[in-house]
Amino acid sequence: MKTHAFRLIYGSDLKKSIEDYIKAHHIEAGYVACCVGCVYEASFRLADGKTLFHDVNHYEIVSLMGTLSKDGVHLHISLSGDGGHTIGGHLMSGTLINTTAEIILHELDEFEFSREFDEKTGYDEIVMKAKH
Repeated sequence: MKTHAFRLIYGSDLKKSIEDYIKAHHIEAGYVACCVGCVYEASFRLADGKTLFHDVNHYEIVSLMGTLSKDGVHLHISLSGDGGHTIGGHLMSGTLINTTAEIILHELDEFEFSREFDEKTGYDEIVMKAKH
């Protein structure tokens, strides 16, 4: 396993930046170990799989988790807003970093993750294969 650590700055798109990092570092399989920071604009899909949430407001990132593959990412985010209420869902492009996002990724050298369309779900789902 290899660990990657980097920081995003004001205005960075959280999802796109992680996708760009994975491509630049040729990560075939991995996961988000940690993400701490804040955003000034949030975009995610809710649990019904259809409804998009978009808000221009200040939020703390209290959780970011997901899988990383050569074919893309699958990320879920939890954000804390005014009064400490928490919201979250499937991270979409358009979630923009405010002051910082400190990100740690773990690359799994012994696996290869890919994504293939699944007729049952209607989404590209992960396929996990050991390299050995």
